[in-house]
Amino acid sequence: MGNQIKLGCAPIAWTNDDMPELGRNNSFEQCISEMALAGYTGTEIGNKYPRDPEVLKHYLDIRGLEVASAWFSSFLTTQPLEEVKAAFIEHRDFLYAMGAEVIVVSEQGSSIQGQVDTPLFAEKPVFNEKEWKRFTDGLEALGELAAEKGMSIVYHHHMGTGVQTTEEIDQLMSSTDPDKVSLLFDTGHLVFSGEDPLEILEKYFDRIKHVHFKDIRRNIAAAVRREQDSFLTGVKKGAFTVPGDGMIDFAPIMNYLTRHHYSGWIVVEAEQDPDVCNAFEYALKAKRYIDEILQKGKVR
Repeated sequence: MGNQIKLGCAPIAWTNDDMPELGRNNSFEQCISEMALAGYTGTEIGNKYPRDPEVLKHYLDIRGLEVASAWFSSFLTTQPLEEVKAAFIEHRDFLYAMGAEVIVVSEQGSSIQGQVDTPLFAEKPVFNEKEWKRFTDGLEALGELAAEKGMSIVYHHHMGTGVQTTEEIDQLMSSTDPDKVSLLFDTGHLVFSGEDPLEILEKYFDRIKHVHFKDIRRNIAAAVRREQDSFLTGVKKGAFTVPGDGMIDFAPIMNYLTRHHYSGWIVVEAEQDPDVCNAFEYALKAKRYIDEILQKGKVR
């Protein structure tokens, strides 16, 4: 794969943060052991991971795993900035102790992603002018706090939030300082929303410092929109899956990343019910699919 890109795996396939009933019986040690067994070298942080850096490092080191990043829920549009900053500093310091270089941030003010009965597309939040100002000013403040530790924030565009569509990503990028706010590129959320991932990749490559590889099951995603399901219902139905199991062709995406010397983590991620889609089997399937793309010479 080359020395620029590191391949990690997200624990959400084993234990779901938004729906703890999914993967309730899967242990933390099982999760990280199966990640390592599948050939990954990094992980993000799940709800069962120890929060003591020394304890977590021990578990990960003996399995050859590093921490790529971890999700931070910001509420810049709905909470006082000083409260958000205090929570962010605690999160930043934990990730810094774990050796991570980027901090995943997603605005959860007015988000519907965790509401089980709210239609995903019909009731997606849309920021007004005042909210955009609070949001982008706040993000830049978080970016300044990250820079104190030599880290960067990577903003996660996400289904059911105020930054989901191409137009909203454009507004975020044009309204923030590139030195303070970077972008997380997530294939699954873009395709689910109806966006063109290659368009976003090409337009904002210079600001992309973290990547999530996630696939979409076309028929299920279409049904979620048609039946006005919530985001969580879509997850339970199986809208998301791993690369190589859905509708996205990852070869041109990986091709672009490698040709333009992307340096950082690519994290395989898929919110699925592990009782239906065994997390280890699907993690291994994704790893083999990515390896196959590279071995066939589709990436040069």
